[in-house]
Amino acid sequence: MPAESNHASVNAFKVAAIQMASGPNVAGNLSEAKRLIARAAEQGARLVVLPEFFAIMGMKEQDKVAVREIAGTGPIQKFLSDTARQHKIWLVGGSIPLAASVPDKVLNSCLVFNDEGQQVARYDKIHLFNLSMGNESYDEAQTIEAGNQVVVVDTPFGRIGLAICYDLRFPELFRAMKEVDLIVLPAAFTETTGKMHWEILVRARAIENLAYVIASAQGGYHVNGRETHGNSMIVGPWGRILDRLPRGSGVVMAEVNPSYQASLRTGLPALQHRKISC
Repeated sequence: MPAESNHASVNAFKVAAIQMASGPNVAGNLSEAKRLIARAAEQGARLVVLPEFFAIMGMKEQDKVAVREIAGTGPIQKFLSDTARQHKIWLVGGSIPLAASVPDKVLNSCLVFNDEGQQVARYDKIHLFNLSMGNESYDEAQTIEAGNQVVVVDTPFGRIGLAICYDLRFPELFRAMKEVDLIVLPAAFTETTGKMHWEILVRARAIENLAYVIASAQGGYHVNGRETHGNSMIVGPWGRILDRLPRGSGVVMAEVNPSYQASLRTGLPALQHRKISC
């Protein structure tokens, strides 16, 4: 197969993954997100992806419930809409806490806004993380209500499949998206699991779907004592890491090349060879 950098880049465009180490202060996190999105837009990104719970990583799990928003209204959603419109970009709002069907839980929701600031898609995280290992213990089901719908959105950049963090471990979710051109994956992977599994799983999802993957992560030490793995990355459809950021706040940038992707899918038509459907 041709090297990506040597293939004609007809209709290529730039995308960005934002990495943060969010804290408990929503206003502070939005300010940091605004700064990083502006940097990505200045560098030519047309599609920008924020990390999971970019606006709130609280001191305790219930903190995100306290700042949950009703779908369609609230300061976090207004920020995403205004920022997308201001920079004329498509903005994937990582994930934010939206009101669930019960008062003590939230939906972990990934919202997509177009370059006019209109929300065009919403995905509620299906797979809820549960870990008990050493001194670490997480049970997202205590504060998060699981979603149940696979979401794919048609955009000027192709078909984009939406997933969040722990979803990465379930390849059947990505197969259920059918044929997508890009996969966005906002995340807050723990350092414990991330150091062993994150890169392998992100690259595997790219390879098996011959898709670009934009994986935007929380990365670093948080005020609440949690350590997230970081290593936000953009991976091409042949599994090559195009850019990455190991730790800390910053912007990961890469060029998406649809003609290169099409050549791979023609040369290796694995997606047409599927025998077992989801």
